[in-house]
Amino acid sequence: MSDQPAPAPYDALLLLSFGGPEGPDDVVPFLENVTRGRGIPRERLKEVGQHYFLFGGVSPINAQNRELLQAIREDFAENGLDLPVYWGNRNWAPYLTDTLRQIAADGHRRVLTLATSAYASYSGCRQYRENLADAIAALTAEGIEPPRVDKLRHYFNHPGFVRPMVDATLAALAQLPEGLRAGAHLAFTTHSIPTAAADTSGPVPAHGDGGAYVAEHLDVARVIADAVREETGAEHPWQLVYQSRSGAPHIPWLEPDICDHLEALHTEGVPAVVMVPIGFVSDHMEVKYDLDTEAAAKAQELGLPVTRAATVGADPRFAAAVRDLVLERAATERGAAPERCALGALGPSHDVCPVGCCPARTPRPAAAGADE
Repeated sequence: MSDQPAPAPYDALLLLSFGGPEGPDDVVPFLENVTRGRGIPRERLKEVGQHYFLFGGVSPINAQNRELLQAIREDFAENGLDLPVYWGNRNWAPYLTDTLRQIAADGHRRVLTLATSAYASYSGCRQYRENLADAIAALTAEGIEPPRVDKLRHYFNHPGFVRPMVDATLAALAQLPEGLRAGAHLAFTTHSIPTAAADTSGPVPAHGDGGAYVAEHLDVARVIADAVREETGAEHPWQLVYQSRSGAPHIPWLEPDICDHLEALHTEGVPAVVMVPIGFVSDHMEVKYDLDTEAAAKAQELGLPVTRAATVGADPRFAAAVRDLVLERAATERGAAPERCALGALGPSHDVCPVGCCPARTPRPAAAGADE
């Protein structure tokens, strides 16, 4: 009997991400993909694309996904997990539909999906499931039998996602002048979303002010802050704050914004701040621009010392967490009851999104859920 880890009934893993431009000529077409159906003029998209043009028209996300792919494949190989790993994006090459077509052509019939979004929300979960449904429908229309696709549970509180962020926060604290470290505040940042989307995030029982989206971030922030206190012996005040708002001014979004928060802390006389982007898997454009450029400029204007913790990226512990999640889900599908790792108070998330979980703005089919 083989002692190798068993991925059955799954025969492939799909890394599903947002995608990003890889050159100046890609920026506007990429933004057209992202905003399709909203009727935004091309000239306005050129203005929005200035963030990308500051970085040569290249988003870091695709390169970071290639690094994560390599880390996952290496971890699988080193641990005897024979499972091919594919990569598809929602908004740029390699496109999800093309990747799913290749998966089908390669003969795979049961696919697990790892989304590069760790938390419950419409844009972080349901929208990925809608894109999967669109890709499946496209293959069916072409006469191709699509594979069955499931989605890994939310991993926001998996030790392999949280522990690297603890270490990154400690490293960012250590970058501050020694005399400022003990009094530094921690600003845990994530993507702002409309309050209406936050309030309906997660399963229906979790709906309410902020929904599962805010609750999950607060739980992870608390775990990290507690671990930092244990490691340093200092109590670092902390708050969950938001960044990267992109909606119309009249629509309420989650607040406070990171730049407003830095101003408030400066007014209070806080000596230094560590920004910890817990809402992001990698250092993509929202991190590089909204934190490393915009928030850093605000801090410099205020004369407030700040550092920024690294995201998880391709940390080997995160790659190992992906393996753990794959084997956990595979064992569950085989009828077993595997140990489900989770830190904090909320416990492990659901495997299958229930009906009413992160509802769509307008009804659309979604794969890998109870409502598909």
